[in-house]
Amino acid sequence: MQVRGNIKLIGNTQTIGAKGFQKRDLVLTTQEKYPQSILLEFTQDNCASLDRFSTGDFVEVDINIRGREWTSPQGETKYFNSIVGWKIQEAKEEVTVESHSPDRDDLPF
Repeated sequence: MQVRGNIKLIGNTQTIGAKGFQKRDLVLTTQEKYPQSILLEFTQDNCASLDRFSTGDFVEVDINIRGREWTSPQGETKYFNSIVGWKIQEAKEEVTVESHSPDRDDLPF
């Protein structure tokens, strides 16, 4: 799966736990009628792939959607999702081409 958009935020790499798990957040703003700000996370060696990008860049990110189940001590089950980026590259912005019938007033004669 892929998602495209402009980079709104690139977070710092965080190291979590004694084993040194690394995570880095990226927020993309999609180019739709109703733009969405989408939080993606990059992990481990993929964190460094964000170094060559800046806020405002238009990119395409290959993603995996991951889900997990968690049961609270009270026995309530909840579900959590995360969107994990594993490849990022520059993307060409889509150009909207308007097509219309020429009006008679537009004729050169």
